[in-house]
Amino acid sequence: MKFLAVGLASLTLTSAVSIAQKANYDGYQVYRVNVGSDRSKLSDIVSSLKLSTWKGKVETSDVVDVMVPPSQLSDFKQSTETLNTKLMHENLGASISEETKFHVYASGAAPNSTWWDSYHSIADHTQFLKDLAAAYPDNSEIISAGKSLENRDITGIHIWGSGGKGSQKGVVWHGTVHAREWITTMVVEYAAYTLLASTDAADMAFKDKYDFYIFPIVNPDGFAYTQTNDRMWRKNRQSTSSASCVGRDINRNWPNQWAQDGGASTQPCAQDYKGQAAGDGVETKQLKAQIDSVAAGKGVKMYMDFHSYSQLFMYPYGYTCSGTIPNSATYDKLARGAIAAIKAVNGVSFQPGPICTTIYQVSGDSVDYAYQVAGAEFSMTVELRDQGTYGFVLPTNQIRPSSLEMWAGLKYVLGNM
Repeated sequence: MKFLAVGLASLTLTSAVSIAQKANYDGYQVYRVNVGSDRSKLSDIVSSLKLSTWKGKVETSDVVDVMVPPSQLSDFKQSTETLNTKLMHENLGASISEETKFHVYASGAAPNSTWWDSYHSIADHTQFLKDLAAAYPDNSEIISAGKSLENRDITGIHIWGSGGKGSQKGVVWHGTVHAREWITTMVVEYAAYTLLASTDAADMAFKDKYDFYIFPIVNPDGFAYTQTNDRMWRKNRQSTSSASCVGRDINRNWPNQWAQDGGASTQPCAQDYKGQAAGDGVETKQLKAQIDSVAAGKGVKMYMDFHSYSQLFMYPYGYTCSGTIPNSATYDKLARGAIAAIKAVNGVSFQPGPICTTIYQVSGDSVDYAYQVAGAEFSMTVELRDQGTYGFVLPTNQIRPSSLEMWAGLKYVLGNM
C-alpha cells in the first residue's frame, strides 16, 4: 500500500515506458529515517538528490524509508549525518537476488505446505490455484474476475461448503493490488489452502457459513513486470496522458470518493496516480464488476484487501480523516481481537484503526467502495510484515510465519463478525 515518491531523475527506474532492460538495484541501499523535527531537512535532501521513498510521505510522516542509488550514497550519508537513520538493505540488488531464488513447482501435484518455502513465478501461482481446485473439486473451482490490460486472467478460486456454490453470503479477498508486495500473494494463497485442506473443525466450518471469492493477484500485469523488468514496480501497466509514464494505482481508481484532495496524485508519473477518470483502470473495472455481482447475489459479508508493509489492521474510512463509520466500535473490537490472535502465533504486533488516521488518506480505494457501494457488512485492509527491517523485499523465511499469523487473525474475524 505504501506509495513511492519519485524524483524526476528516478522516474526512469519506475515509470518510464522506454525501460528495455531489467532494472538493476545492485549497490542500492535502503535507509529508515526517523524524521523527528527535521522534516523540512529530509524533504530538501530527498528533493535535491531526487530519491525515491518506500514508506511514508516526506511532508507529513515521522518515519520515512528512503531508497538510495550508488551514485547518491556519499551525498546522502553526508547530508543525513545529524538525522537518525537505520540501514535496512545494504545491497538491495543482493536482497532481491536472494528473494527470487524460486523453488521448482511440480505442476499437477496436490498442493502442500512446501509451497510457502519460497516465492514463485506468476505462471506457478496460476497453476497452484488450478491444482488446489482440482484437489478439492467438490468445494472449489477456478474463477476469473476478467482480463487484465495485457490479456491475463485475474485468476481466483471460489470456495463453498455443503450448501453448494453461491448459497451463502460472500467473502471477497484481494491480494497483490500493488505489484511489488509479494508477501500478500503468499498469505492470501495460504488462506485459500487452509479453507480447503485444514482438518480443524473451526476452519472447515467456514465453508458452510460463507462463499469465498479469493484473488491472490489482482494486478497480474504489474506482478509479472516485477519479475521480468522491475522488482519495485507498483502500479498496473496502463498508458497515461504522459508519453513517458505508465500505470494507475488500482487502489486510487475505484469509482467512489475518487480524486479527493490529498487522497491520490493527479500526476501520471506518481506511484499513487488516480487515473484519468474514476474507475478507468482496466483491472479496476473487472474487480468492481466481480464484487458487484457478489453484492447482487447473496451479498458481501466481508471484503479484505491485503497489502504490505507496516503491520496494520484497518477499516474505513480511507478518503476522510474526520468521518467515522457508524459501526466503528464493532470494527475496533474485531480488529483488536484479530490483532491479539495474530500476536499469539509469533509475538508479532499489529496496530488497529481507520485507514486515514492510521496510515494516511487514501481516496478511490477498494475498502471504501466495498463498504459504501457494494454494501459489504465488513470491509477491511491489512498491511502485513514487516515494520521496516526489510520492507517490500521480505526474506523467504518470513513467508510461512506471516501466513500462519494472518490466518489466525482472519479466523478470528470470520468467527466473530
